[in-house]
Amino acid sequence: MNNVQKWSITVAVAGFLFGFDTVVISGANLPIKELWHTTPLFHGLFIMSMALWGTVLGALFGGIPCDKWGRKKTLLWIGILFLISALGSALAPNPYVFSFFRFIGGIGVGASSVAAPIYISEISSAKNRGKLVALFQFNIVFGILIAFFSNYLFEGFSGANDWRWMIGIVAVPALIYSIIVLQIPDSPRWLILNKKDDATGLKVLEMIFSKEEALENFNEIKKDVVDSTEKEKLFTHKYKWPIVLAFLIAFFNQLSGINFILYYAPEILEMAGLGSKESLMNSILIGAINLVFTIIGMRLIDILGRKLLMTIGSIGYILSLCIIAWAFNTNAGPTILLTSILVFIASHAIGQGAVIWVFISEIFPNTVRARGQSFGTSIHWIFAALITLLGPVVIDMFHENPWPIFAFFAFMMVLQLTFVLFMMPETKGLSLEELEQKMITE
Repeated sequence: MNNVQKWSITVAVAGFLFGFDTVVISGANLPIKELWHTTPLFHGLFIMSMALWGTVLGALFGGIPCDKWGRKKTLLWIGILFLISALGSALAPNPYVFSFFRFIGGIGVGASSVAAPIYISEISSAKNRGKLVALFQFNIVFGILIAFFSNYLFEGFSGANDWRWMIGIVAVPALIYSIIVLQIPDSPRWLILNKKDDATGLKVLEMIFSKEEALENFNEIKKDVVDSTEKEKLFTHKYKWPIVLAFLIAFFNQLSGINFILYYAPEILEMAGLGSKESLMNSILIGAINLVFTIIGMRLIDILGRKLLMTIGSIGYILSLCIIAWAFNTNAGPTILLTSILVFIASHAIGQGAVIWVFISEIFPNTVRARGQSFGTSIHWIFAALITLLGPVVIDMFHENPWPIFAFFAFMMVLQLTFVLFMMPETKGLSLEELEQKMITE
């Protein structure tokens, strides 16, 4: 295993914490509702979506510490935030303390979705960048699978306190991650462009490439150095195209309904006629399908490209969501419904799941990459938070027959397919500096 692979795997563990922390709440959803007798709106805001509002904050401002203190220090603090959140949420005596610590964890999730893809994209080459950045997504879905499995194991473990164990267990991987991330160097592009430390930046490049390739990469990065008194602004005509692309891919990611299904999977499956323990077991199946097809997406992203994977995923979304809506509307039974949900998850994993973090980390130039990544991920998390906030309200509204929810998501995926076919550029096989020339509007 070379240095790039080793560092990429280490940093991608932030994705594991991201997936574990965000989805572990699905197992605590119903027990907390019964414990604190929350109303649908209160439950959606303070219990289910509070972490996501923290995620919005972490994503919006995650680019600032990335630029100021470096990718490595930011990644370390992300691990500490996850640790504090897990312990605080598990020990919370009331919903307000619980939501505060979930908010803290959310900041870690949002910041990780900025810092980790940036770091990996900046240490990898054009030929393996897609696969390596997709390691972050792989770890997200691995974390999701482990969260579902962990919830299943802790069901019945400690009676009324099961949910506390479900959430508190996140502290273990958070501590391990915080220790191992200390072993990585900082990004060579950050060292050269932000810290103005050419010697260390070149030294890190030489740990990645041969001496000749390292010098070539060093000279290419140096072309992007701007005067220290000049601060490149993101929201200008120059960067209009990457801004539009980042907004649309993040917007459509959440308007597929992926977080709605992942967060409320046990409840949705219970509405289809499956019992509580059975629905938790089927949630594990959802997580497993997510993992398998994410691996397939990782294998294909640098071969077939980002655009073709998004096309395949969009078609799968549309078909599966239409069948889910039909199954609920006609009482077709839990088997058809579960199968359609699994097809939906597979479509997400091989398309949006494999592509989004790679694509956003590629399309912004070096000098504004951290802020561009913050923008794209914050759009993703704003819509994730809104959908999760409204989830209990919408489920309560359509609890007898939720088919309109899935019909709406299917329509949005028709729009996504239009975006992919007519607007989305292919980015595979190009260096970050080559992509910069392609994306900048003169």
